Amino acid sequence: MLSEERFAIILEDLKVKRAVTVTELSKQLKISESTIRRDLAALDEMGKLRKVHGGATAVEDEMTTFEETMAEKAMKNVEEKKAIARYAVSLINDDDFIYLDAGTTTGAVIDELVDTRAKFVTNGIDHARRLTQKGISVLLLGGQLKLATEAIVGQIAQESLSKYNFTKCFIGANGIHKEYGFTTPDTAEAMIKKEVLRRSFMKVVLADSSKFGQVSSVSFGMLSQACIVTNRLTDNTYDKYTVIREVKV
Repeated sequence: MLSEERFAIILEDLKVKRAVTVTELSKQLKISESTIRRDLAALDEMGKLRKVHGGATAVEDEMTTFEETMAEKAMKNVEEKKAIARYAVSLINDDDFIYLDAGTTTGAVIDELVDTRAKFVTNGIDHARRLTQKGISVLLLGGQLKLATEAIVGQIAQESLSKYNFTKCFIGANGIHKEYGFTTPDTAEAMIKKEVLRRSFMKVVLADSSKFGQVSSVSFGMLSQACIVTNRLTDNTYDKYTVIREVKV
C-alpha cells in the first residue's frame, strides 16, 4: 500500500474517531508500528493531525468551504447516523409540529419514524417525498432548489418560515466549533437554519462526531442555542457550552 493511501485511511479514521492509536492502525493496515509512527510524524509535519504518545489526535480546527453531494454524504458514517436518528425519534410526540432540516443525518430520522401523528415542515425535497410515502403530514417550503443538497433555500423559503412556530426542530450542521458555533458552507442554507432556530422551542442539532472541530464558511448559531445529539464526544470541554447527548452505535 502506498503511503498516500495509508495517509488517507488514517485521516478518515481521525475524522470519525478524533483519536487513533499506533497499535490499532498497525492492525487495521497490516503494517509495522514503526511504519505507522513514521506516517504519523509525516502527517504531523504537514499539519494534518497532532502526534501524541502512542498515537494521534485530530487537529482541532479545520476549515472547509466545499459541500459534498447528498450521495457522497449518504455513504459516510451510516451506522452513526442511524443511532443518532433513533434517539431523535424518541424525542418526538404525537402533538409536535416539527421542522426537519435537509441533510442525510436528519433524513435518517424518517427511516425510524413509525405511526406518528406529529406534523412536519421541511426544506428537503426527498424528505417531503419520504414522509408523504409513510402517510405522515408534511409541508414543503417553497423557494429556490439547491441541487447539491436537495434543499429549498432563498428569500421565499425564509419568508415562508415566518408563518410557523415549531415545538421542535432537527437541524444538520457541517461544522461544530466552540468559537464559531454551528456552521455550513452555504449562506442561503445558513439563513434558513438560523430562522428555524429562532422559531423553534426545542432546538436539536443532529451531527456525528466527525463534525466537531470543523468550521465551514457561514455560522448560523452558537452552541448555546441548541442541544446536540451525536455518537461520540472525545473532547469533553464541549459540554460546557450546551447539552450534549451521546448515543451508542
